[in-house]
Amino acid sequence: MLTSVQPRPDVLGPRASLTAFQKGELFTLSRDEQKPVHALPLRQRLPAKAWDTHMHVVEPHRFPVDASAVYQPSTHTIEEALAFESSLGIENIVLVQPSIYGYDNSCLLEALRRIGPSRGRGVVVIDPMNIDTQTLSRWHSLGVRGVRVNLRSVGKVMDQDELAQTLLQHAEIVRPFGWAIQVYVPLEMIPLLEPIVPQLGVKLCIDHFGGPDLLSTNWTDGASFDPYSLPGFSSLVSLLRAGNTYVKISAPYRLSKDHEMRDIEMMARELLREAPNRVLFATDWPHTRFWGTDIAPFTELCLRVCGNDPVLTERVFRRNAEELLDAQTMD
Repeated sequence: MLTSVQPRPDVLGPRASLTAFQKGELFTLSRDEQKPVHALPLRQRLPAKAWDTHMHVVEPHRFPVDASAVYQPSTHTIEEALAFESSLGIENIVLVQPSIYGYDNSCLLEALRRIGPSRGRGVVVIDPMNIDTQTLSRWHSLGVRGVRVNLRSVGKVMDQDELAQTLLQHAEIVRPFGWAIQVYVPLEMIPLLEPIVPQLGVKLCIDHFGGPDLLSTNWTDGASFDPYSLPGFSSLVSLLRAGNTYVKISAPYRLSKDHEMRDIEMMARELLREAPNRVLFATDWPHTRFWGTDIAPFTELCLRVCGNDPVLTERVFRRNAEELLDAQTMD
């Protein structure tokens, strides 16, 4: 088992986190002198050929949702997705199978066909007992580069043996194609992954900051937050440092009730400090069950925690995604 890292005594408190890494950035202060107002629009500050590594298309009238779906979505097409990404200055996307479609990847695959593998990748959901090599090969040619195991969205919990069996089954299937396994589990389940990941022989990607539950964090003046106080966070960091695991910084609205995202920011800073080559930016568009969310403040936060470091910014918004998903683009 990997050795878990220990909590750091110098994790930033909320007030410090709001001002760190601002030196040298191009901004003017707003009237309340708390948040930077940049001279350039957001879409001009992201790296060229940036990736959104986690978003969905849903068209329930054309592609009915699974009978076990835990919510009923509204329609969000690939055209709407591309318009949204363009507003942020993002050129490339990763389409991820949402829980509501179960094993039916038809909606995702049609969208992937329409954008092509030059600017798109897909992460599908499979039944390991009912999939064949020909289907996987066909999907690979479209740009599929991963399979998803989603427990948290449907409230499913596994013990270590069941989780190991599930992930090893998936790994055996996707290993010949060089695909990754993407998991969405509660943060407290991350320690179960430590002895499993070295056995997989494939890359692993963990959704949404590792799935912490920050809703009970009570922010008051002078409050501080230590990410290592969260059960599972040290295991997440250990996995990232070991080199074959990635994490998406995404979907803060699913995890925290702090509108200033101070807890989210502190987690992001620590993940980047420990494993800058293993952190991926994602919008989680269209923010299922949180329809209408404005993702610009979170995108600004992700730029801010990268500081004035163009290499780190390029890593988080582009290069790490290219390495994980076999998507190297031409400069």
